[in-house]
Amino acid sequence: MKISDDYRCGLVAVIGRPNVGKSTLINAVMGRKVSIVTSKPQTTRHRILAVLTDAQQQIIFVDTPGLHRNAGKAMNRLMNRTAANALADADLVLFVSDATRWMSEDDDVLNRLKSCNAPVVALLNKVDKVHPKEKLLDAIALMSARHDFTEIVPVSALKNDNLEHLLAMIPAFLPESPPLFPEDMHTDRSKEFHVAEIIREKLTLMLHQELPYGLTVQVERMDKEERGFGINAVIWVERDSQKGIVVGKQGGVLKKVGRAARLEIADQLGARVHLELWVKVKSNWADNEKDLLSLGFESPG
Repeated sequence: MKISDDYRCGLVAVIGRPNVGKSTLINAVMGRKVSIVTSKPQTTRHRILAVLTDAQQQIIFVDTPGLHRNAGKAMNRLMNRTAANALADADLVLFVSDATRWMSEDDDVLNRLKSCNAPVVALLNKVDKVHPKEKLLDAIALMSARHDFTEIVPVSALKNDNLEHLLAMIPAFLPESPPLFPEDMHTDRSKEFHVAEIIREKLTLMLHQELPYGLTVQVERMDKEERGFGINAVIWVERDSQKGIVVGKQGGVLKKVGRAARLEIADQLGARVHLELWVKVKSNWADNEKDLLSLGFESPG
């Protein structure tokens, strides 16, 4: 790829309260699944880079965990620090909120943004749910009164509404710089990371109790074999009682999760997959920073 003389490249932090559509937005602009998505808070736990490259610019989106008001456990504190550090490094911040409702947690995020040095663009997401459409003008006016945003852009990540406009305006905020990543690189995360996340997504979608917040997934082996990939993964829970819920009656839940995960992993890898899952107990792992680091959570410093 021949890059232009005035090539631009920079970091765009995507910030907002939990479950407001940040990962859905990034997947939509990337045209591929980079981050897992569920309807439950705390789905995104890690900082994930999504790299969008063409001949004029490279936009590096930083998908962040939602900023939590009640960061009682070590995991939540790590997630908050990860999101805060993304703000410090950003050339542009996209503040995502729900066009249909403003919550106290949105105020918490906005208060953090007031000390941010980078320009902040407000994204009013889920505009497809605003009825009648005249109400959108009220939502824009209310957002304008909350902060001196560089711009306010209504979008629907789910319906791909107004995302072309968003992508067209971002490069003006990025510094002139050669690309930081190869043109064929779409994310900084490994195949093993994405496999673990897909398994966790299927667990979160299938389990309706509070349990999804008490489990994590770790890939122990991922080998290329003659007929595809062989993958062994451990689902870590905090208590013995949770183990029974994940396994299910006669192993039914674990079988369903394994099948759904295997099909998506095979589709992403373009190869057959043999997936083996185990469920193990690590007491109170979500409130132990040493355990969190051993399970792949990054220390934001």
